[in-house]
Amino acid sequence: MEALIPVEIIEKKIFLIRGEKVMLDSDLAELYEVETFNLNKAVKRNVGRFPQDFMFQLTKEETDSLRFQIGMSKKGGRGGRRYLPYVFTEQGVAMLSTVLNSERAVKVNIEIMRTFVRLRQMLAAHKDLAKKLEVMEKKYDAQFKVVFDAIRQLMTPSAPLRPKIGFKGCKEEK
Repeated sequence: MEALIPVEIIEKKIFLIRGEKVMLDSDLAELYEVETFNLNKAVKRNVGRFPQDFMFQLTKEETDSLRFQIGMSKKGGRGGRRYLPYVFTEQGVAMLSTVLNSERAVKVNIEIMRTFVRLRQMLAAHKDLAKKLEVMEKKYDAQFKVVFDAIRQLMTPSAPLRPKIGFKGCKEEK
């Protein structure tokens, strides 16, 4: 069965904030094909279903950091957000399908839950691999240190490659 929304798209909309994997209200609204205002209005009508560990509002600093990282629209002005965004944890996303009352919300939530599970499995596998590597490294002598260092370097997530901005001038040699 073909997924309603590709996993890669959902993965790109999951962020780590305050030690929690979360999704922005605007990203969820886009996936559910509703306005962010309407999504938040439905949540506020059912605020008892969304405790702090299901949903929280970002601080100005967190919002600015995200804006810098992912290019969120600027607050204020035409078309910008007038309030700090809300984010939803995995449990909060699950609860959203109960307040949105649409078939699409249910289908999208299933895809999002599968993505959260997949990410959890990948993280667990990464930790298991790191432990196994550590045990193997203790068994073998220093001769294999280069191999273990190379493997560890491959396991470490790299920073996204971004083109350098600015003028590339030629240096004159003296």
